[in-house]
Amino acid sequence: MENFYDIIVVGGGHAGCEAAMAAANLGSSVLLISPDMLGFAKMSCNPAVGGIAKGQIVREIDALGGYTGIVTDACTLQFRMLNRSKGPAMWSPRAQCDKTGFSLYWRKILETNCNLSIYADFATSFLFENSKICGVKTNTGAIFKSRAVILTTGTFLNGKLFIGRHSFEGGRIGELSSYGLTEQLVELGIKTARMKTGTPPRIDISSVDTSKLPVQQGDENPERFSFLNIPSKVQVSDNQLVCYILHTNLKVHEILRSGFDESPMFTGMIHGIGPRYCPSIEDKLRVFPDNPAHQLFLEPEGPNTSEYYLQGFSSSLPLHIQIDALHAIDGLENCKIFKPAYAVEYDYFDPTQLKISLESRLVEGLFLAGQVNGTTGYEEAAAQGLMAGINAHLKINDKDPFVLSRDEAYIGVLIDDLMTKGVDEPYRMFTSRAEYRILLRQDNADYRLSEKSYKLGLASEERYKLTSVKYSKVAELTDYAENKLMKATQVNPYLAEIGSTPIGDSKKMAELAARPDVSLTRLLEIVPHGTFDDKVVESVEISLKYKGYIDRERKIADKIHRLENLFIPENFDFDKVSGLSIECRQKLKRYKPRTIAQASRISGVSPSDISVLLVYFGR
Repeated sequence: MENFYDIIVVGGGHAGCEAAMAAANLGSSVLLISPDMLGFAKMSCNPAVGGIAKGQIVREIDALGGYTGIVTDACTLQFRMLNRSKGPAMWSPRAQCDKTGFSLYWRKILETNCNLSIYADFATSFLFENSKICGVKTNTGAIFKSRAVILTTGTFLNGKLFIGRHSFEGGRIGELSSYGLTEQLVELGIKTARMKTGTPPRIDISSVDTSKLPVQQGDENPERFSFLNIPSKVQVSDNQLVCYILHTNLKVHEILRSGFDESPMFTGMIHGIGPRYCPSIEDKLRVFPDNPAHQLFLEPEGPNTSEYYLQGFSSSLPLHIQIDALHAIDGLENCKIFKPAYAVEYDYFDPTQLKISLESRLVEGLFLAGQVNGTTGYEEAAAQGLMAGINAHLKINDKDPFVLSRDEAYIGVLIDDLMTKGVDEPYRMFTSRAEYRILLRQDNADYRLSEKSYKLGLASEERYKLTSVKYSKVAELTDYAENKLMKATQVNPYLAEIGSTPIGDSKKMAELAARPDVSLTRLLEIVPHGTFDDKVVESVEISLKYKGYIDRERKIADKIHRLENLFIPENFDFDKVSGLSIECRQKLKRYKPRTIAQASRISGVSPSDISVLLVYFGR
């Protein structure tokens, strides 16, 4: 095995896999070091990809030439488009996946890349030459040299697991922690701290009385994540697996509270901060003490296993408390568990010490991606890995970094937030974090990003051609809808109540499309005009229906650029501003921003909060 590579990727999680493939596809020789050959991009927690804002990120990864969407489509067990009842900026694809199949499919992709090698081991130290990173040393004593290193170790740096008063080492249950790397980076001036996350018990579905539980089905017409014309697993099969809905109750809460004095979260054993938006069940009871019930979901982990994930029941309580509480839930009276819930505490590094390329400001040639930057979620990690892989390749070839702005991609929002705002809790992406979310929809990620990636050399020519053909059809249908369709439909009884509409009146067309009883799809049924793909029709309908909102958002974007000169009075009392979210007030009082622009870049301060401040200050 060679001992020199252009780029070494340490860690084979979601970030590591995307980083390795991106750099290799761009032409760099890459070594991926990971101890678990069966756990590439392992779904350590929820066996699902996507969700609110996360689904948009996966579509962006795919549009850029990444693989998370492709792997998800090949392993989907159930697909749902979330938030269909809301506007298109909120539509978010989500898929339940075959957990084991997901890792194996990733392994197949990695092993077939001729520029990529894999070595099963732990990296234990970095190598330096003239203050620049030049390789790593592994647990077996192997030494590998490189021109850049990408660190993507997830929750494994000094990882520690907790179940009640019992604690032991590990980044995941049954998997050893990684030691030495944090201490070495701290010596170089990189700031570190601890974070905490958790996972729920895994249930044997054969021991559950599912007849008592409401069923959650997938979409009748499931979609796919990838923009490539590759049918997903559920599009070629009628066998989508179902999820089940459960609820806790007062008896469950009583049992859980009886174990609080043994919870490492409350006894001080855990010092790391947990995710605000994915709390443990004991956190829910503490924050919402009057809630009589909390909703839970049983989600399948594979097509050939009875192992189910109990979404919403993350915990670090003692095992006997977990089991007693589970048995008090309707339908789980006799349930058996494969694995208990547990918490994991791990090291992360201050992301404000990163460049926009995700390269360390303090250690040349060292890139960081994923949970080591204080984020949470497969999608956020994969996005960072992709960008780190691209930029590491560009770095060693003396090229400018590839950067996405906040109005170009959720990935741009993610990285800008990490760099400019830092984190004091695990960062999770939401649509509310993006100022331009109606521009950053899941349906148009290929339009926004594929050409950029093609010019970079990452997205394939096939992908670029598919995008070009699609949006030439979009342009054709848009012209037809605005300039011809209206005239043809005026005489139809279905639209008689609309009255006379001038030809080419796009404003009237948008008003028409916005009516709940009228859609572009129905108009095309009235006046057939060639054959348009459903996604083409959807894209045109959205652009026409929401044209006013899109134009308004562009104006807001221009306004945001002027906020640097709008000052907030020193020692201003944010509690007197009604309309701000609780999280916003907490963050503003802590960071005390001097301008509205600074406030807008603080994690947890949403665009709507900024609008409230602008109104308050008369702007």
